[in-house]
Amino acid sequence: MRPREFLCLALGYGSALVRACGGHSHEVREWTQEELDELEMKWGHEWGFSGISTFAHLEYHKCLTTPSELFDIAIIGAPFDTAVSYRPGARFGPRAIRAASARQTSFRGYNPRANINPYANWAKILDCGDIPVVPMDNGMALKQMTAAFTELGARPPVSPLLARPKLITLGGDHSLSLPALRAMRAIYGPVRVLHFDAHLDTWHPAKYPSYWSSDQSRFTHGSMFWLAGAEGLLSNASAAPNVHAGLRTRLSGTDDWDDDDAQNWLRISADDVDDVGTKGIVDAIMGALGTEDPVYLSVDIDVLDPAFAPGTGTPEPGGWTTRELIRVLRGIEGLNIVGADVVEVAPAYQGVGEETALAAAQVVFELLSSMVKKGLEEMGKTGKAGLEVQGDVAKDEL
Repeated sequence: MRPREFLCLALGYGSALVRACGGHSHEVREWTQEELDELEMKWGHEWGFSGISTFAHLEYHKCLTTPSELFDIAIIGAPFDTAVSYRPGARFGPRAIRAASARQTSFRGYNPRANINPYANWAKILDCGDIPVVPMDNGMALKQMTAAFTELGARPPVSPLLARPKLITLGGDHSLSLPALRAMRAIYGPVRVLHFDAHLDTWHPAKYPSYWSSDQSRFTHGSMFWLAGAEGLLSNASAAPNVHAGLRTRLSGTDDWDDDDAQNWLRISADDVDDVGTKGIVDAIMGALGTEDPVYLSVDIDVLDPAFAPGTGTPEPGGWTTRELIRVLRGIEGLNIVGADVVEVAPAYQGVGEETALAAAQVVFELLSSMVKKGLEEMGKTGKAGLEVQGDVAKDEL
């Protein structure tokens, strides 16, 4: 028998064997909704320590590659840290914050101070994954982040309560606020900024002494608000200032304050909390920003004392406690927050208990609660959201 005839015979025998023994495997079963619901009840539950590591076990979509995926609030990571002036490592921040959010779930997400569960309310909240930011070229990274924020922010929301969806960015170093504000400008015009940080971050790029300067070197995690002001991204009305809170850094000199004043910023120092308490900080912020103007809220985790957040790139002793920051965030829930970021979490420098990432995850939870509650108020609703109930069984967690 010739080789070709033998091969054809062998292939024909194999096909007949598959048809005889396995043909029935091609049948597709039709599942009833009742059966699917039962499977969900049996296997759909996730403990805090189980499942894929999305923020708060939220539904995950790679939103930048699925343009038809809509949301009201998106969690988006920006793993970028090559614009830092001291310790790198914040590129691992989004991953660390997501892991630290593991005990936040929709069935145990009720926030008593806000009287809502942000994960089981009107807003569709997604984890949209990360922007694949190039680590070798800061100029290109800036373009990437600007394009990503602009595209995501321009999508129509799911809920009629919003004109545009809101983004909460997990950093990443603080320079990402510049591309985020560029995207905000395209939607809202110049916005006002509430900036929690140990540092001003309004430094003129020339304040970094170096013979070797370039256009790219101007873009840093300490100059991005100066650049934003120069580009007209921030409010410049004297009656509508932007606000720093938690400041305590060393300066080049008092002319740093002059530059900051010229850019329309109000400064609240870390020490002020000792004199006026968290209520005084809240009153100062709300008195400056009000409840109507669109506000971009940026939290550098180094606003906290290194005792509470050592995992950061430029730690400064003398900062606020985690409890003080959370109390202030809860007090400013009336702000019209249109976007936010939580930045400078560098997990390589934190302890084994993840205290820095845990603080950052709690900050995100507080911001989500405020955004969702603000939406309810705009809808004319108060009252209780309570726990999400599936069937007759309310989920709970140990």
